[in-house]
Amino acid sequence: MKNLYPIKFKPIFKERIWGGDKLPQLLNKQYSIVHCGESWELSGVQDDISVVSEGFLKGNNLEELIEVYMGELVGEKIYDHFGTEFPLLIKYIDANDRLSIQVHPDDELSKERHGAFGKTEMWYVVQAEKGAELISGFNRTIDRDSYLIALENGKLENLLQFDPVKQGDVFFIPAGRVHAIGKGIVLAEIQQTSDVTYRIFDYNRVDDQGKSRELHTELALDAINFKQYPYGKTDYQSKLNEPVELAKCNYFTTNLIQLTTNLERDFSSIDSFVIYLCLEGSYSLQWESESVTVQKGETLLVPASIENFVLAPVNGEETKLLEVYIQ
Repeated sequence: MKNLYPIKFKPIFKERIWGGDKLPQLLNKQYSIVHCGESWELSGVQDDISVVSEGFLKGNNLEELIEVYMGELVGEKIYDHFGTEFPLLIKYIDANDRLSIQVHPDDELSKERHGAFGKTEMWYVVQAEKGAELISGFNRTIDRDSYLIALENGKLENLLQFDPVKQGDVFFIPAGRVHAIGKGIVLAEIQQTSDVTYRIFDYNRVDDQGKSRELHTELALDAINFKQYPYGKTDYQSKLNEPVELAKCNYFTTNLIQLTTNLERDFSSIDSFVIYLCLEGSYSLQWESESVTVQKGETLLVPASIENFVLAPVNGEETKLLEVYIQ
């Protein structure tokens, strides 16, 4: 059996009522749909499983790769826990309009209701228009009854925490936290593999056929955490040529790496695959006597079996990466 290599996949584009047209300009994405709201970069979600775009594995999907390579691809601990289901879903989101106000169930509730994992996620803002904002939780601790009264009277937004956003902002959204992405924001989303979303309020919006989207008022009640949290946005200090931690939880660790020179990475103690999202610039990933070049907008999956490698910006060009793995 041939050795694994760092793998690129074909993006899966999703048309959304709120989708925009910024992904071609910002991240070199090419698609034919009209309102592209999402580019799924790496997905193990059934019916939307990522397909390899290059190399001898071209045409195989991610689930097939895990079936064959198991822990060699994803890490032994991860394979033992998740089997052939890839544990993370990686997306870019282009919000030309407000997304619905929503909440995701945690592992326990999602397993009980849907036979699926919960959905904890994080956002890294790639671009934001002036005045853009998003919702992250409540602006005060409330109870179930006051929430339902506000929802019934069209006053839900009065209870929510609105945060202004700019490029580089980071938000961590645990399962149970009510949230929404606002208009004029492009972001990278790292999340558990789950497509379970409870839509709470959709601004009375209708589609081209005049139909409003389904709301999940009752389902959401048991999922919502009604407490206020004093933090929404994650504070961090940018540094050159070393990883800066943006998020760390049971489900994923995400670092920001800004490269101007070569950086050695050693994952021998982690036992996990590593994902790189190239937000700016371009780089080559060098391992053993081989290398692969990655352009802006491309996403790369480095198998767990490749434990040591070098990230090298092309022609010394400043390159910005998100690095994701499971600890």
